Amino acid sequence: MRRINLAIVGATGLVGQEVLKILKERDIPVNRLKLAASDRSLGKEVIFKDVRYRVVEIDKSLFEGMDFAIFSAGKGISLQYASIAAKVGTVVIDNSNAFRMDRSVPLVIPEINPQDLKNHDNIIANPNCSTIGMLMPLFPIYKRYGIETIVVSTYQAMSGAGKDFLDKYERESRGEIKDNYPIYDNVIPQIDLFEKNGYTVEEMKMLRETRKILHDKSIKVDATCVRVPVVRAHGESCFIKLKRKFEIPDIRTMLNEVPGVKVVDNIENLKYPTPSSVSGRDDVYVGRIRRSNIDDMALDMWIVSDNLRKGAALNAVQILEGLL
Repeated sequence: MRRINLAIVGATGLVGQEVLKILKERDIPVNRLKLAASDRSLGKEVIFKDVRYRVVEIDKSLFEGMDFAIFSAGKGISLQYASIAAKVGTVVIDNSNAFRMDRSVPLVIPEINPQDLKNHDNIIANPNCSTIGMLMPLFPIYKRYGIETIVVSTYQAMSGAGKDFLDKYERESRGEIKDNYPIYDNVIPQIDLFEKNGYTVEEMKMLRETRKILHDKSIKVDATCVRVPVVRAHGESCFIKLKRKFEIPDIRTMLNEVPGVKVVDNIENLKYPTPSSVSGRDDVYVGRIRRSNIDDMALDMWIVSDNLRKGAALNAVQILEGLL
């Protein structure tokens, strides 16, 4: 693997910090590294592989001489600077939803559609964290049995909304602030803005991104996305209607053989994945696998994945590895 020049935009945020950890863990050969963030982080020092790097501002000159840039600074920054980076030859891996539905931009989960990395115009989109967590175990099922419909309810951790949201939780827990919809001791059935159809942007992402990643416009996804007072790792309750008959033991056996997926499903001994048991782990965990009570052609399962790792930073680094 060749040594690369890499810029990380949003380097001091939750995902940016996780990207740096994973680059070190996976020993990605970085030659030159530039770390950029918002104004309030300028001048901060970040240590990577025993070297101190000073955080710089995000501007056009940041991308000069950079082979790759991983963006984790939000949609606005991506819309402003990703195309600038792409024009000077820097390949952008973007964690925001700025380009996910752009027809010219591949939307990639490396275990599912790595072939889409072959055609890009120097911008590649990282899918939504909940979409990644859901599709990792559902993709092998989709390939073998076909999927007609997915009904999913998400239980999304606060870290998915960033540092400020975690700070809001802490301040609410101490009684320092009050909110019409507090996250402390509460759950909020809204993530992102509402669309005209009554679904939120986050919920529609799960439909649109699933269809794009699988290259299948016929698959139906009905999502309800909920923010819960958990720091890290998203849970997802999934009802999946298949096109062909199946047996639950075969589903378990198949999922046990999928790289990046682990089955923890032993109800006799009360074994199933939870956010606290999955936090900090790379794999997507699956439990409570059972045939639906209302449809013999459907099954239910419980999925938990670390939204900062496979849901964001790890998937971005895996895309980088695929490009290399």
